[in-house]
Amino acid sequence: MRSESAKSKQGVKFYFENLSKAHQNGFQQLFALFNDIFLATSGDLQSTFQWFQEIDKKFGLFKQNYRLGDFIEDLHKKGLILRDPKDPNILLPSSKFEISLRASAFHSLFGKLARGKSGKHVSKKSGKGDESNNELKPFEFGDSFAQVQATESIKNAFIRNRSLDLILNESDLAVNETHKNVSCCTVLMIDISHSMVLYGEDRITPAKKVALALTQLIKLHYPNDQLHIVVFGDDAWSISVSEIPYLEVGPYHTNTVEGLNLAISLLNKSRCPNKNIMMITDGKPSCIKRGKEYYKNPYGLDPYIIQRTLSMARKCRKLHIDITTFMLTSDPYLVDFVERFSKEANGKAMYTQLDNLGNQILVHYQNNRKKTSDR
Repeated sequence: MRSESAKSKQGVKFYFENLSKAHQNGFQQLFALFNDIFLATSGDLQSTFQWFQEIDKKFGLFKQNYRLGDFIEDLHKKGLILRDPKDPNILLPSSKFEISLRASAFHSLFGKLARGKSGKHVSKKSGKGDESNNELKPFEFGDSFAQVQATESIKNAFIRNRSLDLILNESDLAVNETHKNVSCCTVLMIDISHSMVLYGEDRITPAKKVALALTQLIKLHYPNDQLHIVVFGDDAWSISVSEIPYLEVGPYHTNTVEGLNLAISLLNKSRCPNKNIMMITDGKPSCIKRGKEYYKNPYGLDPYIIQRTLSMARKCRKLHIDITTFMLTSDPYLVDFVERFSKEANGKAMYTQLDNLGNQILVHYQNNRKKTSDR
């Protein structure tokens, strides 16, 4: 039963950081904790309520005049949970709750992000764009006349003529300097191999929270960008945003090649000039497919598997796809592989703690603004 497996994840205690805030006993504080537990149980609503009961017994989560039943009733009144039409005793999360879950993850991880113009990554090069940087440059063919600065242009004409007889030439025209705004297509690869919940540490829940927050970030600030979520174990497949909370780790090995193959295929279909892969993993590649068969070797760095994976890194470099790998462990085998992989891909490697994963994802997402033509 899924609820039982969820309870065995000792590492989920990381997500009880909201517990101190929940002691304020307000609905929003309790709801923030509820969201974290919901992700940790892979969307098992019944297990989430059971966890609430256990936490309440141990820490006194609720007040005497506001108990778990009152909280559940408020969830229902706000349209966040619904009763199953086939069985009124069964509660289900609503679509409104899924939207709220993304917003909660966003505010939790990226809450300090300053609001700006939506839908634009600003490239490092100046050009005929639409984001003014308050600097001036001479008018060039193709510049918009809407950007012409009359005062500065007339001043240039007076300086050139040195008289009150104003003759305005094209060389006198000054326009606002702008930066080109570009869109990005990003594939977030999430490792769902068994090691993501091994040794009592839950690494899949922070990865899911990052995926939700990144989705919300793009919807709010970069609506022209594209985001694909790819999960990989023995195989790789795409999942929709609505599937993220219910994602579970399986008894899988780590087939990085299959994940990269799918990521490249998705990026090749995009017309966005910026193409990025962000890979969250805690294990070295240990599986590849040979036709319909699987070749697996979880012991050390298998030369055959590694060479196949490194060839994918070189393919990404040739296609101008930026790769950033976020390592969730200091396993020497993983570190050794990622260093070689990043060198072949001309990419970046980040060793990150679970509580800093969101901040690092945000920084690297916003920094990936270079246009392919600028390379």
